[in-house]
Amino acid sequence: MNNLLSNPVFTGYAITALLLCVNLLILWGYSGSVRGKSKKTPNDEDVSQFGMGLAETDPPQVARVLRAHRNAEASIYPFLFVAALFVVAGGSAGAAWWFFGIFTVARLLHSVAYIRRMQPWRTIFFVVGALTTVAMMLDVVWLLYKGA
Repeated sequence: MNNLLSNPVFTGYAITALLLCVNLLILWGYSGSVRGKSKKTPNDEDVSQFGMGLAETDPPQVARVLRAHRNAEASIYPFLFVAALFVVAGGSAGAAWWFFGIFTVARLLHSVAYIRRMQPWRTIFFVVGALTTVAMMLDVVWLLYKGA
């Protein structure tokens, strides 16, 4: 374990994973906050417990936060999986900091842009994150090819 903790690529991965998890937790908490302000819930047990009205669908402001959260999950989980492969395959520290840093900043900015309805920035940050993931995937393939 000590060897792993002294690996700068793993350290970068750990910091990245923590920041991206914080992003997801903030979106998760924010969705509850927005739902509370809307006073609408799709769950009948919440009506009496929290003094909310029952709604078949989420109010638009709640639905937006939930879409932002799902979008973040759909991008972050594959990235973290590929990043773990990058660490195990022996990716370089320099490349790791670029991949991890660019993706993390892009995802954090994407969440803000999604919540604040900032186009074209939302799309730009999404594409930057997606391209970073694809580039790291290609680097992993190269690392595996060189190691074979």
